[in-house]
Amino acid sequence: MDKQLGLTPAMGWNSWNTFTWDINEQLIRDVADRFESDGYKAAGYEYIVIDDCWSLKQRDQQGNLVADPAKFPSGMKALADYIHSKGLKFGMYSCVGTHTCAGFPGSFEHEFQDAQLFAEWGVDYLKYDYCFKPRHISGELLYKRMSLALKNSGREILFSACNWGEDNVYQWIRESGAHMYRSTGDIQDHWDSVKNLALSQLDKECYTGSFCHNDMDMLIVGMYGGSNNSFIGSKIGGCNDSEYKTHFSLWSLMGSPLMIGCDIRTANQVTKDILLNPDLIAINQDIESRGAYRIKPEPQWFHNEDVFMLVKVLTDGDVAIGFFNLSDNQRELSLQFWDIGLPYASGFSLSLYDCWEHKELGVFRERFAPVVPAHDCLIVRAKLVK
Repeated sequence: MDKQLGLTPAMGWNSWNTFTWDINEQLIRDVADRFESDGYKAAGYEYIVIDDCWSLKQRDQQGNLVADPAKFPSGMKALADYIHSKGLKFGMYSCVGTHTCAGFPGSFEHEFQDAQLFAEWGVDYLKYDYCFKPRHISGELLYKRMSLALKNSGREILFSACNWGEDNVYQWIRESGAHMYRSTGDIQDHWDSVKNLALSQLDKECYTGSFCHNDMDMLIVGMYGGSNNSFIGSKIGGCNDSEYKTHFSLWSLMGSPLMIGCDIRTANQVTKDILLNPDLIAINQDIESRGAYRIKPEPQWFHNEDVFMLVKVLTDGDVAIGFFNLSDNQRELSLQFWDIGLPYASGFSLSLYDCWEHKELGVFRERFAPVVPAHDCLIVRAKLVK
């Protein structure tokens, strides 16, 4: 078994945000093809995950889950084999309850049977949701139950717990054995959702790290309101490109898994440039997987939650610094270097590299104060220099 499973945040694609119930094996094969041809695999994305609505409404006579033959006529094993042939990994979905959120069979009291079936099919990743849980049974126990089943299935399967931040999940999820865990409600394809989810996790950065990553939900980059589910996007209108850029930057610095939710088959160049940004991916995938800490600018915006800086300590001694302006007006964000542990008396300066423009900004001593447009950000990688 590979002891490195879950070392850094997972990267991949999930069917739910755009396609919800409208999934089939050709779609999944097409996505796998695009991972290879459009550079997603080369950038580090590896998991292709089928979300809810993949099975029949009833188990078979042996109690096994059955893939819907209309949607997946070749079966899940053949689909997994195709994805593996591309050098990618195959993910699926189930639920702690008696039923999934869309009303399909859940894994309650079938955990070990389902884990064995997933292993036989060649599953590499399981998203495990939280609907229809018997209310007098501990959710904590049910996640521990499936974790034990997966770890004894005979196959290495990344366990993605999805209980939406309920039941004080931060207090017990690491010891359950999950490799990542949802800490928020469902993301929606509009700016307020991105902003509110990010703000909700700024005091939770101590609860993420290698082998158990805080999952702020899937990416909406490039959806532009294109979901077939009105709750997720089509009746809301989506975000603009600057907002998608800020969304991706927040998720990258805060160490969230990067699971694409748009239709990558029709992604425009701006969407690809955001999702494939090598500098942001390198920050997200830094081997130490440390959470970012927040610094509020002084003095006038100190009490404003919408304007802040995030600092992520990197393995090589660099620091990633994000200047985030979630407000509706342009702002200057002033970072005093002593707030990240660099006193003027040290004699060191910071050489700053812009991770979105991919260019050097120069060497700065004691302070850096960029002007950031509304709903936008500046991400720099800072290196100490004498």
